[in-house]
Order: sequence, then C-alpha cells, then structure tokens
Amino acid sequence: MALQELFSNDILMCALTSFMIAQFLKVIIHSAVNRSFDIRRTFGMGGMPSSHTAFLVALSSMVAIREGMGSVAFAISTAMTMVVVYDAMGVRLQTGKQSQVINRMLHRMLVEGKPLGEAELQELIGHTPTEVFSGAIIGLVVPIFFR
Repeated sequence: MALQELFSNDILMCALTSFMIAQFLKVIIHSAVNRSFDIRRTFGMGGMPSSHTAFLVALSSMVAIREGMGSVAFAISTAMTMVVVYDAMGVRLQTGKQSQVINRMLHRMLVEGKPLGEAELQELIGHTPTEVFSGAIIGLVVPIFFR
C-alpha cells in the first residue's frame, strides 16, 4: 500500500522525471561536446544541465499548481530550491575550480615521475549559471505534462 501511494504521488514522480531527463541529457551533451560516450555521466554530479535544479524546480512548480503559490508547501519547496541553486552555483562551483588547480598540480608531479597513488579529484561537482538555468527550464517544462 505505501509503495503504491509513493508511486501515485504525481508531484514526486514529476520531480523524479525531470531529474532523469536532465541526467539523460547530461550524457548526450557530454558525448556531443567531448566526442566520447561516458555512461558515468548518468550518475555523476555537475555538468549540463543541472539535474538537482530540474528536480527542485519541478517540485516547486507542481506544488504551486496543486497547492497554490500562497501555500506553506510552496514556500518550503521554493526556499529549498533557492538554497540548492545557490549552493550549486557558489560553493560547489568553487570547489570544482579548486579541484582543477589541484589536478594540474598532481599532473605536474606525475610528469616529473613521482607517482602519487591518489585518485583525481572530482572537478564537475558545481554548476555554471547556464547549467542551472537549463535545469530550471526542464523543471518548468516537465510539470506541464503532469497537469
């Protein structure tokens, strides 16, 4: 009964659908730009478009449609969306830039023949404003089909 109830929650299903569409597009866009298929992009963070933004914008949009923009649920989902988007463009993007610098340092050390044994840091953990905007568009469009 509880599982059926979960899958019949169209607000959650819409948000999850937006997330999956963004993740699928991430693989396609990465493949087109880099001319190589990397299935790991399906599960990876960062990149174009932002699946986190798509998920939360779809959630907030569906809550607005169902409960109204004056509802407590809409206020909570919108506040949560704003925090995640701010984090994606701010803290996580800067962390990704730091990872790029550290990876260049590691490369220099490895070119000199000093193996380090450490895995490369994850550089694609943040989003540019364009990536976040693209995720937001997905999150706004998918709820139209769930109405």
